[in-house]
Amino acid sequence: MMKSILLFIIVGFTLSGIAQYNYPMSKTVDSSDTYFGVRYPDPFRWLENMKDSEVKNWFKSQGEFTNEIINNINGCKELQNEWENLSKLKSTKYSDRYERGNKIFFVEKKPGTSPKLYFKEKGASNSQLLLDPETSSLEKDVEIQSCIPSFDGKKVVITFMKSGAEISTIKIFDVDTKQFLSDVIYPCFSSIFWYQDNNAFIYTSLVTDDNTSEKFLKNNKIKLHIIGNDSKNDIDIFSSESHPELGIKPYNFPNAELTELSPDYLFSSVGNDDGLNIYYVASSNEQYSKHINWKSLSKAEDQLVKSIDFKGNLAYAMSNKNAPNFKLIATTISDPNWNNAEVIAAERKDLILDNFSFCKDYIVLTYSDGINSRLFKYDLKTKNTTEIKLPYIGNISLWCPDRTTYNCYFKIKSWNKPSSEFKLNALTNEINVSEYHTKANFPAVFDSIEVEEIEIKGHDGTLIPLSIIYKKGMKMDGKNYCLMDSYGAYGYSSLPFFDPIYGSLISKGIIFAIPHVRGGGEKGEAWRIAGYKGTKPNTWKDFNSCAEYLIAKKYTSSKKIIASSGSAGGIMIGRAITEKPDLYGAAICISGVVNTM
Repeated sequence: MMKSILLFIIVGFTLSGIAQYNYPMSKTVDSSDTYFGVRYPDPFRWLENMKDSEVKNWFKSQGEFTNEIINNINGCKELQNEWENLSKLKSTKYSDRYERGNKIFFVEKKPGTSPKLYFKEKGASNSQLLLDPETSSLEKDVEIQSCIPSFDGKKVVITFMKSGAEISTIKIFDVDTKQFLSDVIYPCFSSIFWYQDNNAFIYTSLVTDDNTSEKFLKNNKIKLHIIGNDSKNDIDIFSSESHPELGIKPYNFPNAELTELSPDYLFSSVGNDDGLNIYYVASSNEQYSKHINWKSLSKAEDQLVKSIDFKGNLAYAMSNKNAPNFKLIATTISDPNWNNAEVIAAERKDLILDNFSFCKDYIVLTYSDGINSRLFKYDLKTKNTTEIKLPYIGNISLWCPDRTTYNCYFKIKSWNKPSSEFKLNALTNEINVSEYHTKANFPAVFDSIEVEEIEIKGHDGTLIPLSIIYKKGMKMDGKNYCLMDSYGAYGYSSLPFFDPIYGSLISKGIIFAIPHVRGGGEKGEAWRIAGYKGTKPNTWKDFNSCAEYLIAKKYTSSKKIIASSGSAGGIMIGRAITEKPDLYGAAICISGVVNTM
């Protein structure tokens, strides 16, 4: 991310008079493809062979060329030093918090250090260091990804990745001896669930770790690992290979999960880009079986989306069936009938149901107006729903580490305030600053950051939410640089967050704008569908409409707007700048999905 922002600063220096750079030479080859009777030449096809030494050297030369430019920009080193110093001012982060046995486990990451695993006895004030990757027997240049303790608190499944990689290695850590067991599992993902007997767990196994292979991320398997066994003998409990009758496609993502709230069942699911949850269930009596008898719990036509959870013999799920803003419904696990499911939280027209979580006697619900959150609780006994007042507006994420108590935790993120964590007593609605919260001591200039939340008319008259963040007192004369960042895919929402690097840019007079374009989830399921497949052009047209608004209102000018996104957001960036190149001075497309033709 830092290098991408540095490129943004380069853009700022070069937009007014683009230099004639001496780029490394790129040879061409005689290669083409024919689509629908039209021949498309592809002279750079040779660059697709990432194993070729000539291709590697070409990429290396491009990197050296970029670094040479960055290293010679006046003031760039000072800015980079400022960002590095700001990163040291970030607050300590706590994650992977579990209450298991009589222990509380958590991962602590202080600014400038690698994550470390700690635990403390319940009721104790002092914590004990369990694992520091920098001083452990782990390989160098690895970072803890997740830590999942067994229910008795005696073992911890630890997944870690080498720097820059996305593939996990699993090892098991013994809490009493503070040593790793001999078990090693690779390659895999960190989707880990312990069995109630603490002797085994399930995980996602990958066919290969070679990201250039056609087999990469295809035909994944959910496997059972018994502590002490060789991972080569792990049982495939859910995949296209072990259960061909379920019709799992190679590109589908199989998942499985267990929960202590429904110990009589095992659950599995098939993930797809359409977001619809296809779930299966089996008896926990089969958990060590070499072939589990999975039964259907939900189908695509049930339109279960986003979150699903289980308690006793009930499955609770969010649905967009006749409810584009989502509703929460429940049915029995042993005899599911989603068409006649009990409505726990009916669809609201003014708010979008975002998530839910169980604690003792309550379901805590988070709603969103598309950008900022509101908090409610549903009483499982009285079936009444009441709102819980938040300390201030922002986007919240909520979890309950011990769901047998009333204690829940949530973080509030906003555009102009660092993330803050709070502790909620769901019985009394009392909210206090969390014992895990630490304050970040950022410069006072960050307090002058202002936020505008507005809606502007899109190309077809639809109102598009637009967040504009800038330094208080700025003159809107069309002379300001503006970084526009969005995503607009898979129903993901561009929600408030605070980053000191962006704060640094904003404090220097750069505007940060976030168009909440169609294809995202800001206005519910209807918003996603309005920028999906046949309606996908709305995504980049909304982005362009927001750029036109910022220019018309003199927040900035066309030569000073930088369009930024990545991955599936590259679809938006690629089409925005080819459809209306006059709107932008430059674009940053990070690992972008783009059509190069």
